[in-house]
Amino acid sequence: MKNAFTMAGAGQGALLKGLHACGHAFTMAEILLSLTIIGVVAAITLPSLTGNINERTWNTQRKALYARFSQAMALMPALNGYGTVTQESSEGADDAVDTAAETFITDGLAKVMKINNICDADHLEDCGIPGTINKINGDVISGFNTSPYNTLAGLNSLLISTPALQTGVVESKAAAFETQNGESIVVYYNRNCNGDSNETEAHWAQSRMCANFIYDLNGNKGPNTVGKDIGFITALYPSDPIVVAPMPMPREAGISAHTGASALCKAQDSEARLPNRDELSAMFFNKTIIGINSANLWSGSIASFGDSGKAWYQSLQNGNSYPATRSYAERVWCVRR
Repeated sequence: MKNAFTMAGAGQGALLKGLHACGHAFTMAEILLSLTIIGVVAAITLPSLTGNINERTWNTQRKALYARFSQAMALMPALNGYGTVTQESSEGADDAVDTAAETFITDGLAKVMKINNICDADHLEDCGIPGTINKINGDVISGFNTSPYNTLAGLNSLLISTPALQTGVVESKAAAFETQNGESIVVYYNRNCNGDSNETEAHWAQSRMCANFIYDLNGNKGPNTVGKDIGFITALYPSDPIVVAPMPMPREAGISAHTGASALCKAQDSEARLPNRDELSAMFFNKTIIGINSANLWSGSIASFGDSGKAWYQSLQNGNSYPATRSYAERVWCVRR
């Protein structure tokens, strides 16, 4: 028995010596190889992790900004009638007066929101508005903080085209402001907005837009891309306003009858859905910065049920919003939840 224990003890000692030797057997080449592998893995995964963190941060900021705007719009007695817009006294004259957007900020928003700085149409960059914006479709807008993008027509020329003029929309200059949270926001304002949210007949969407806001969550820091740090919020109807902030998917989902349109959204992304009527109108107002080229789009809002049921449909060619028969095959552009 004594010899057996002695032999066992000797074996354990040899094993420990072997393990000890292995613990100190890494060569410089092996260490460098391990560090190289770690570096490669980090280089692959770090951008993805950083991107995910940024996405979560932007989503949180976006939701908070939307909540503040919704509360602010509800506190204002009405969204129309601020400031004035007058035409030139004669062709070529430079005597037009346009105080609409600035007055909307100073006499309206500033009373219900915390605003740090206000900038007129010629100095939008002083409020942190970037000169370059990347559209959601990948195209680039240069000179966004200057003409023509500093007017209603620059936002979307159809806002002040012939159909819109029939409903009283007048060309006006934009203005901008900065919030205490560091957001930079351009305001496009229609002082003659009208209508309510209970309509059942076709109408021009242009006249229902009271204020459209394009925001940059972090000023000039970048990436200055729609769908990331840049988005839009729209307030419709002068009293009991509806505030929407749809986040469009990067591309069109396809063509379908309205009955199958929601399925196209689900096939595109599990979190995608059809925009409601007012969200779709907001997408029409902002189609320039989104990069939408579709002619007409289905909304998710039902106008009537039954065999001849209809759903709201938005023309991006002239701004007409109307109930269309649900069996029609039309284009679908979804938004994120």
